[in-house]
Amino acid sequence: MTTEMTRETNTAPTGEPHQETGQAVTVVVPTIGRPSLAATLAAVGPGPEIVVVDDRPEESREALPVPGRVRVLRSGGRGPAAARNAGWRAATTPWVVFLDDDVVPGPGWVRALTDDLARLPGNVGGSQGRLEVPLPPGRRPTDAERNTAGLADADWITADMAYRRTALEATGGFDERFPGAYREDADLALRVERAGFTLVKGERLTRHPVRDDGFWSSVRFQRGNASDALMRRVHGRDWRAAIGGHGGRLKRHALTTGMGLLALTLAAGGGRRRRLAAAAGLAWLGLSAEFAWARIAPGPRTPEEVARMAVTSLVIPPVACAHRIRGEVKARTGRRS
Repeated sequence: MTTEMTRETNTAPTGEPHQETGQAVTVVVPTIGRPSLAATLAAVGPGPEIVVVDDRPEESREALPVPGRVRVLRSGGRGPAAARNAGWRAATTPWVVFLDDDVVPGPGWVRALTDDLARLPGNVGGSQGRLEVPLPPGRRPTDAERNTAGLADADWITADMAYRRTALEATGGFDERFPGAYREDADLALRVERAGFTLVKGERLTRHPVRDDGFWSSVRFQRGNASDALMRRVHGRDWRAAIGGHGGRLKRHALTTGMGLLALTLAAGGGRRRRLAAAAGLAWLGLSAEFAWARIAPGPRTPEEVARMAVTSLVIPPVACAHRIRGEVKARTGRRS
C-alpha cells in the first residue's frame, strides 16, 4: 500500500487583522534533558502554552530547569513517540506544535506560526515549519554535519511540525513501537494523509544547530534500520517513495557483511577454500574502501575525520544488518523495541 503525500505551501491571506496564537496552540517539547532545551524554550517565549515532556528514565529525579510558566510531564523514558503522545493528549487546544529539544525557533516564530495556521481549511491536518541547519563557515562539512543538514529538506519531521488535534485523534497519534527519534514522524504523516488530511508547509523558520555526538555517532545511528523494517511492515515496500525519501545502502551493507563472513568462514580451510576466502576478503576490502571514500571525499579530510570514517565504515555494515534483522523480527512478532 502506498500513499502520495501532498506537498504544499501555506499561502493564507494576510489582509485580516493579526491575532496572537495564545491558547489556540500548545507547544510540546519532548526532552531527555539536553542543555539545549533552555535555548528552545527561550526562543519560543511567552504566548502559547508549553508542555515539556521529560522522557528521562524514572530514576532520574533531578528537576528540569524550565521557566515557571512551562508545564512539565514525565513519560518514563519510553521514547519520543510516547513522550509526544503524552504531551498532545494533555493539551486541549485545536493545534499542537511539536518541537525537538535541540532546535531554536527563529525571531518572531510565534507570530509566524499564527500566520501559518490562520484560516487553514479543515482538511489540512498539519503544517511544517522551515528548517535551517547552519553549517560551520570556512570549511566543508563533516559526515555528521552533512547528515544533520539533510534535515532541512526532509518532509514532515517533528523538529517543527504542527498537527491539528482532530488529525492526531483520528490516527491515535505517534506509534510507540518506534523506539527512537527516527521514522516515527514519517509514519504519523502517512497515517494522517491516509485519514484524509492534507499536509502543508508554512513560512516560520526554525534552526537546527549541528552538534558533535562523538566518534561512534554514525554507528549508533544504524539503530534506525530497525525502524525501517517497521515502516515496510506497516506501509508496504514503497514507503520510501511515499515520504519522498531515497534508497539507503542496506543492500550494499549486506553484501559487504556477507563477503566478510564468507572470508572468515573459509579462511580456516586449505587449497581452494583459501583461494575463495582470499577472493571474498578482497571483495570485502573493496566494498569497505568504497564506502569509506564516499564518506571521506565530500568532507574536510582532516586526520581526525579520515580516521573516524575509516574505522566506522568497517563497523557500520554489520551493525546496520544486525539492527535490520532485529527490526524485522520485532515487526513480525509485534513486540515493542
